[in-house]
Amino acid sequence: MFTIEIALLIIIGVLLFELIILIHEFGHYITAKLSGVKVNEFALGMGPKILKFKKVETLYSLRLFPIGGFCAMEGEDEESDNERAFGNKPCWKRIIIVIAGAVMNIVLGFVLMMITLIPNSQFASTTVSKFHENAETSASLKIGDEIVSINGYRTYTSQDMTFALVTATENSDGEFTPQIVVNRNGETVDLGNVKFGSREVDGKKAIILDFYVAPIENNFWNLITETGKGVVSTVRLVWASLFGLITGRFGFNELAGPIGMTSAISQVASAGLESSFGDAVLNIVNVMMMITVNLGVVNLLPLPALDGGRLVFLIVELIRRKPVPAKYEGLVHAIGMVVLLLFMVIVSFSDILRIFTGSGLGG
Repeated sequence: MFTIEIALLIIIGVLLFELIILIHEFGHYITAKLSGVKVNEFALGMGPKILKFKKVETLYSLRLFPIGGFCAMEGEDEESDNERAFGNKPCWKRIIIVIAGAVMNIVLGFVLMMITLIPNSQFASTTVSKFHENAETSASLKIGDEIVSINGYRTYTSQDMTFALVTATENSDGEFTPQIVVNRNGETVDLGNVKFGSREVDGKKAIILDFYVAPIENNFWNLITETGKGVVSTVRLVWASLFGLITGRFGFNELAGPIGMTSAISQVASAGLESSFGDAVLNIVNVMMMITVNLGVVNLLPLPALDGGRLVFLIVELIRRKPVPAKYEGLVHAIGMVVLLLFMVIVSFSDILRIFTGSGLGG
């Protein structure tokens, strides 16, 4: 049921999403300013301007649709004689400016993850501490074993363990026997295929995690450590998911755009409200942490119109010791932008289809 509380939480989610965009573009903006590059416009949102003001040489604007933003620099996509143009600055400065947005997203991800961890009295480790009664895994695992990897996926955190086991479940034929490596008494031990039990969930077999892991006390240093490990774990999860999409392990239906994100925010908000408004906010913050890290990682992919695409041209320039002509680079990015916008339209249509039918374009 749609309530005022859910509506408020969705608004909070949208504002947090725009905060993610703001932080990303601010990374480009502040490094450009510090590098002496002229910034023509710094915009939050897309479409028609609803609020604007100019300070010194930069136009600051708020635009109608809260789905993005940009930092328009002089000479970014065209030739410019201005000595403060982006293209006239040393290559190393331009590289810093290009990657700064993604770096800021990762930093924001660190802050948001820390916010979600602070309320916990303890954290989950990857060390086996106790077995359920009649646990099948006790035939191979022992109390005190630190799980190092599952099916070759390194497990630094409990999130890594969950992802690796879920992936093992999706790739199984109903028998759950992932290959596990542990640290046992200071030695690395390959346990081979460890048998897990299963149960029926919505007509499908699901793996049973039949052991507990040791807790880690929440103190200042452990909070910093677990936050850092959590961000690294999330970055790895994003890369593994992208690889899964490329190899066909995950389908198009797994993708989500702004509409799908809003739907996800609504769902986690509703789930959190079952306990308290504060839990709902923490759920949203956790989703936003995933989104900002995703944005940071995806933006560094070597694709036209993305920061990673610009980075490729800068690396080529470093190797050739002369830049690719701006008109050619601009053309590549323009084509990439058209493809990206078309892709976003398709993903958004899939999001809408999923809301009404329960399944996106991927079936």
